[in-house]
Amino acid sequence: MFKFCLNTSTLRGYKLTLREEIEIAGRAGYDAIEPWMSEIEAHEETGHTIEELATMVRNSGLSVQGAIGFFEWIVDDETRRKAALERARRDMERVARLGGTLIAAPPMGATETTDLNLFRAAERYAVLCELGREFGVRPLVEVWGFSKTLSRLGEAAFVAIESGHPDAGILADVYHLHKGGSAHTGLALLNGAQLPLFHVNDYPAEPGPAAIKDEHRVWPGDGVAPLAAIFATLQQIGFDGYLSLELFNPNYWQGDAFETARTGIEKLQAVTQTRA
Repeated sequence: MFKFCLNTSTLRGYKLTLREEIEIAGRAGYDAIEPWMSEIEAHEETGHTIEELATMVRNSGLSVQGAIGFFEWIVDDETRRKAALERARRDMERVARLGGTLIAAPPMGATETTDLNLFRAAERYAVLCELGREFGVRPLVEVWGFSKTLSRLGEAAFVAIESGHPDAGILADVYHLHKGGSAHTGLALLNGAQLPLFHVNDYPAEPGPAAIKDEHRVWPGDGVAPLAAIFATLQQIGFDGYLSLELFNPNYWQGDAFETARTGIEKLQAVTQTRA
């Protein structure tokens, strides 16, 4: 049976605090939450502690499955990379205190780079994974379909495999597989244990991959993505992680935030044929 996570981007337009999003996620029936680092930092800036958040997460019947960070671990520039590792250290420490064990590692800073050596990227990813061991937080190579580096599932898999690190893993996304041109059938070549988190959404037939943007993502089941085949493949490869709902559609930021969150989990239940 699939487990459901709420990526807080889905409620971004409501401009809620992370405390409010945690309360909504728990009440709506999610199993976990995936916040953005900026929200965790904003919480601390108000004078509250991460430990208070961790208690609230537990009391809401949730777990934290990770967070979305943006450190430039992959770039060629050594000075920027050194600064990125310090940022990653701070982010991982916060995630660990919150009770999370995963953090996204997208190709931040290299989205316009066309000649980045993937062997070097793998070496840099191994360093990032080793840093994560200090905190019990596993960085996941994230596929970004719009990027010129790591836009495809195969590239992310290459970096994870060639890193040689036992904690290597991949963060894939229905939308980004489509945007970057990766066939979903490639998932069948992976080990489900190395996909502890999977971002779920859907997309319309138009605009096509070249023009589609984050805001075009729609509820699971409301688009043309081969979701049934994707979920079947995840089960076949032993996926036991969380399906994290990640949307950026401004049309959904209307009305009541709880109803939006609840609609999201109902859509997930419907497309995965999971009973509430």
